Amino acid sequence: MEAYETEEQQVEAIKSWWKENGKAVVIGGVVGIGAILGWKYYQAAQLEAKEVASISYEQTLTALQVSGAEAADSAQAFITANAKSEYAALAALQLAKVQVEAAQLNAALEQLTWVASNSKDESLIATAQVRIARIQAEQDKFDDALATLAGVKPVSWSARVAELKGDIALRQGDLATARTAYTEALQAGTNQAVQMKLDDLAE
Repeated sequence: MEAYETEEQQVEAIKSWWKENGKAVVIGGVVGIGAILGWKYYQAAQLEAKEVASISYEQTLTALQVSGAEAADSAQAFITANAKSEYAALAALQLAKVQVEAAQLNAALEQLTWVASNSKDESLIATAQVRIARIQAEQDKFDDALATLAGVKPVSWSARVAELKGDIALRQGDLATARTAYTEALQAGTNQAVQMKLDDLAE
């Protein structure tokens, strides 16, 4: 820092520096404060949006539980309004469930396909894919069902995928393939129901 001979020189130096840099300091301060306030506002708005979505999601679930597939329109409105949120994927899975219960399989497939294409959660995607495969198998579209199952990525789903492959093979009358698939399912995770299916196929 420069040494000044007199206090007057120091004051003059400060005045000179402020004249040259004061505007930038003020602008920088205003911008900085604005950025902080803007970030806080954004965070508050995001939190409020999540809370609103959470409440709406609970209302949608309640409507589906009470009215089943008859609540499809309101559920779809929620899904469309919150398409970028995982709440939408969860609602779509629940809507598909009640549509299956109402034998509206094609409508359920639309919901599940949307989840598989739009969710960012691997578990939700896998859930949708396995349910799609079950519906396809129910519609005797066995090749489509197997192709869908081939796209399930999480290792944690291996047992369920193998079991469903066994169920499909059994429906096709391919007992050897069914036996192999059920064995793979048991190796991937203990399941008494799968063991019973395998026992039924015992030679």
